[in-house]
Amino acid sequence: MVVLGVVVSPQAQHILLSIPTKIPPQYCTRRKALIFTSSLFSSFIYTSHHSPATAFQIEMPQQEEDRLVHLFQETSPSVVFIKDLELAKGSNDSTKVLADDENAKVEGTGSGFIWDKFGHIVTNYHVIAKLATDNIGLQRCKVSLVNAKGESIVKDAKIVGVDPAYDLAVLKVDIEGVEVKPVSVGTSRGLRVGQSCFAIGNPYGFENTLTTGVVSGLGREIPAPNGAAIKGAIQTDAAINAGNSGGPLIDSSGHVIGVNTATFTLRGSGMSSGVNFAIPIDTVVRTIPYLIVYGTSYKDRY
Repeated sequence: MVVLGVVVSPQAQHILLSIPTKIPPQYCTRRKALIFTSSLFSSFIYTSHHSPATAFQIEMPQQEEDRLVHLFQETSPSVVFIKDLELAKGSNDSTKVLADDENAKVEGTGSGFIWDKFGHIVTNYHVIAKLATDNIGLQRCKVSLVNAKGESIVKDAKIVGVDPAYDLAVLKVDIEGVEVKPVSVGTSRGLRVGQSCFAIGNPYGFENTLTTGVVSGLGREIPAPNGAAIKGAIQTDAAINAGNSGGPLIDSSGHVIGVNTATFTLRGSGMSSGVNFAIPIDTVVRTIPYLIVYGTSYKDRY
């Protein structure tokens, strides 16, 4: 606990400063704000240029910033940008499809992440729902990703498997001769409300966007695309907007703890309210292998 008190009068100044031996990192930002709002306060306490307290105050926020930058640099190469396209029909033949991306209309965008070195991509089912239900061959899916050298490449993606009940899907891109970086899969077991988490995705088409927040709640229930309920969802205040769907929610160690899926919005506003949800990674780990091997979830096979 940190207690800072100031009583200033024309005759005397009395300052009480009580800190533990080691200041918890979560208090550093607030402590800095309290100290430097008053020049009298800061000059009275930190009279020495080499004060250990001053060095600690400067060093800790810088370490936190460097850690966050490193976290993004290590995890963002595993995140992909998914673009849904609808091909145009030939002007003289309504049954002829023009297989030209330049004539394609962008139906929507989303996010995903590289699951393994074989080119499997995990995303939300609702991100590729039109492709999954396309009966006339008009829908296409393009995935933008980076290789191990940091070079951006675009690949056509095919659906491997879907599970609308959990709003999950697996895509496959041909990465022959391309080295990619799969995500580091964590666990959602043992998550605590208040711990830091980070979302990486492509909100409104802005690629590789990082937002930060905390785990706001656990065990939430959100609707699935097929009308069922997804139980055990993670609630977070890390901003999730249109285009973030399918991207990873990661912890402070860079491990994926969830798949960003939904945000609560006020009707008509279209804006995130700070109440956002992710499918827990433990659910994903149980589901994805069946989608890769069988194309459907375990429960739908029987």
